[in-house]
Amino acid sequence: MPTWRYALGMFGLSIPINTVRVTTLLFYVDILGLDVRAYGAVMAVYAVIDAIDNPVLGHLSDRTRSRWGRRRPWLVVGSVLLAAAFVGYFFVPSTVDGLALVAWFAVFAILTEAADSMYAANYNALLPELFPAEHERAGANSLRQAFQLLAFAIALAATPFLTTSLFGSDDSPDGFRTTALLYAGIALVALLFMALGVREDPARVVEDHSGFITGARTILRNPHFWLVGVATACYLVPLAFVLAGVQLYVKYSLGLPVAYSLWLIGSSIAIAAAGLPAWTALVRRRGAPFAWRLAYMFLAAGFVPFYFADSLIQAVLGLGVVAIGWSGLLATNDLIQARVLDEDVRRHGQHREGLFLSAFGIFSRLTGATAGIGLGSLGFLFGYYSGAEPGPDPGLAFRVAVAVYPFVIALVGVVLSLLIRIPDAGVHQPAAHAPQLTR
Repeated sequence: MPTWRYALGMFGLSIPINTVRVTTLLFYVDILGLDVRAYGAVMAVYAVIDAIDNPVLGHLSDRTRSRWGRRRPWLVVGSVLLAAAFVGYFFVPSTVDGLALVAWFAVFAILTEAADSMYAANYNALLPELFPAEHERAGANSLRQAFQLLAFAIALAATPFLTTSLFGSDDSPDGFRTTALLYAGIALVALLFMALGVREDPARVVEDHSGFITGARTILRNPHFWLVGVATACYLVPLAFVLAGVQLYVKYSLGLPVAYSLWLIGSSIAIAAAGLPAWTALVRRRGAPFAWRLAYMFLAAGFVPFYFADSLIQAVLGLGVVAIGWSGLLATNDLIQARVLDEDVRRHGQHREGLFLSAFGIFSRLTGATAGIGLGSLGFLFGYYSGAEPGPDPGLAFRVAVAVYPFVIALVGVVLSLLIRIPDAGVHQPAAHAPQLTR
């Protein structure tokens, strides 16, 4: 399929899931009054559920046999479920509060993330299959990340304006409902357009596969799975903190209207998008591992000035450095994971992209839970529990949430990236002792 059509799937996937991540604190905690401790607890429980369903969905996809291929049936169903769950997430009845509000949040958070997992597991598995050489992967990945950044610009930067100014107000949920319907329609069209254009390798569809337990055991015994997976979390968790807390950082730490987060997020997206061609060129010249390590350094360094910012301009500059690192990791992290997958094929002779990349997905799915627990700690540390109980210094609370926590975690990522020995790119031939592919 054309590279641009494959990349468009990332656009549709990113709109709903990132809207949820960036607006949950404002919508559920600050406006509807959900206790921040309940928010943290729900995200922690979901992490356990997601740690189970994500690899299972990937394995089922690998073993699916149908006239439409392995991935396409899951992609189509996942598209519809994601759009429906996303709308339900924001259509909270006005009579729902207390424990009922916690239950509503939990049910639709889990449904939305599960549908996202179903689509993402199959979508990500297509990257190494459709683009086997690293220079092809680099181009395809760069384009899909550009589409993701475009979705960020819509879902993250435009959302504060749409929800609190155009369709609603700072203290009303009405704008979120209208915005959810708009975004769901856009996402569904993009997701289905990509899914219906997939043409898989027929040889892989008929390939024999080991059972789930055998495949999972093989992956769990691979040290690169753990090292690269934890490093991936050290890139995604800091961003999850920023996305979840940036609107309240603008409101409390900078003392500005929530809508001003449009400029903060929008400038970061623009910087990240502008940097993608340069990072892709660096990958092609020096290789993915070199660029990957350099990107981690930019990511960690940017959180220092972001913490000390006292104005919107200073915050833009600090987060801009973070965005340079973010851009580099968008361009390289999937390529590093694909190298680990290539090594698995060389050693074992099986293409289990769905299971392997879904197992990697556990680390990325834990980002929401980690950010939820970290944000839940704001009550204990600073007395911030909700918009009705902001505590004595919510400004400091959200400086810690979006700068200190992310800096510490990103610094761990820097160290890991320097210590990990990345496998070579390319599948080549399976090892002599590995079972041959069934053709």
